[in-house]
Amino acid sequence: MKKLIVYFLAFGLGLGLHAQTSVKKNTRTKPVVNKRMNVVFFLVDDMGWTDIAINGSKFYETPNIDRFAKENVRFTQAYAACHVCSPSRASMLTGKYPAHINLTDWLPGRKNFPFQKLQNVVVNQHIPYEEITLPEALKANGYRTAIIGKWHLGDDSASTARQGFDIHIPYGYNRGWPNKTYFSPYGMEGLEGGPDGEYLTDRITNEALKYIEQNKDNPFFLFLSHFAVHDPIQGRPDLVKKYQEKLRSMHYEGNPYILEGNPDTSHAYTRSELDALLKDPRYKGYGNLPNRIVKIKQFQDNVNFAAMVESVDESLGKVLAKLKALGIDDNTIVIFMSDNGGMSAMNMGNPKRKISPDRVDKEFSTANLPLRGGKGWMYEGGIREPMIMKWPNHSKKGAVCDVPVDGVDFYPTIMNMLGLKVPASQNVDGVDISPLLTGQNIEKRALYWHFPHYSNHGLQSPGGAIRYGDYKLLEYFENNTVQLFNLKNDPGEQHDLSKSEPAKVKELTTMLHNWRKKVGAKMMPPNPDYVRTP
Repeated sequence: MKKLIVYFLAFGLGLGLHAQTSVKKNTRTKPVVNKRMNVVFFLVDDMGWTDIAINGSKFYETPNIDRFAKENVRFTQAYAACHVCSPSRASMLTGKYPAHINLTDWLPGRKNFPFQKLQNVVVNQHIPYEEITLPEALKANGYRTAIIGKWHLGDDSASTARQGFDIHIPYGYNRGWPNKTYFSPYGMEGLEGGPDGEYLTDRITNEALKYIEQNKDNPFFLFLSHFAVHDPIQGRPDLVKKYQEKLRSMHYEGNPYILEGNPDTSHAYTRSELDALLKDPRYKGYGNLPNRIVKIKQFQDNVNFAAMVESVDESLGKVLAKLKALGIDDNTIVIFMSDNGGMSAMNMGNPKRKISPDRVDKEFSTANLPLRGGKGWMYEGGIREPMIMKWPNHSKKGAVCDVPVDGVDFYPTIMNMLGLKVPASQNVDGVDISPLLTGQNIEKRALYWHFPHYSNHGLQSPGGAIRYGDYKLLEYFENNTVQLFNLKNDPGEQHDLSKSEPAKVKELTTMLHNWRKKVGAKMMPPNPDYVRTP
């Protein structure tokens, strides 16, 4: 059935592509061919919304990203469809919410522990093969397709090919993080041969530049999916030295870490209570602290992470320069995006895990202020992302768009920008946001999240969320706790309005529950091995 749909997609859109490649007659010169646009999707791993200078970072230097933003369209309220990587990436490639395809956790996923009242939902271990992905749709319409870098959407060595990619570098390496190191030798097929000490972000970039050079005369879709800035937190030595020197001139006020509680436990701690607990000896360490309280990084002062960010910035600069040198920059759509928020809370895959103070820079990468939380959290720090789009000859130069958009929107938007259509039978959740690039608007709609799992980062309770207009409601599954925030007035989500605005809570809760039914979202069963903890 899937092949049949792809066939009709290719056949049905063939006329559109033929029109795009038709010859314009010019009596004074040779005929000019209207070549189809290329697409470079530049995806960063674990980069927070404020990890780029133009979004507020005072420590990390991102001149190429900033310049790209000033020359194109920067979105200030762009969201990942999940606060962890695999579901977020699946949504970008399918146009569907993670709950719609039952891929709601990182792969292979978190195991269950006795402290959980509920069991994690069992998820698909790859994008369902009956789904038509963006690269499949483009390939069916004559595009060459490649993924260079991170996949993390299925362990089958042939999974990238089965999802529409002609090329995958590193071949067969499908985990979501480097093989222990960012320095050569990497231990990944297709990345051999580099000099010892070569940096992975640079090597991934060079492979991308070669691919662009080789395909400059053909329409291509390049999914440049960096492993950076995911841990291990290892920066290139020259840049690490630069930021060590810069850090000496920085001044930070306040606590480098604050405490965050779990909003779905029996006692929801106030900010003043949490701040007072910082003086309690029981909360001096790093890990899962009493009452499921954790530490959240408040300063952007990690020199290795800063170096990783700048390496990514250099990568974007090199890609844009290559497109210009080849004369195809005005014929290439370029998208810059991250898959989830910055790692401001340490990874506690095992809730008993503790780390020593000398390891904090290896476990906490960044701060997401003024946003709350980070990777693994449904607060804005976990899901709001830096996003910039270039649509040659269409997008407004230097525009800043504050309309909420989501990762599910990339598929229908890219297709539309290329003059293609997504068949209604695919039932995608995303919408075409290309009008926003030209200064127009789109219809107001709600954005949704569903995470029926316990989070590694911060041990947050499972739950869901809805953003509609200025309001955002979070609903947790253990004890049915809800929180309500007005993001226009309170982007840091510090003032819960759920008690003072019950009508808005009812409205958004009803919308969220109806959406879950519509997409067939899986809910969590009780944990038969649950052991109550103090």
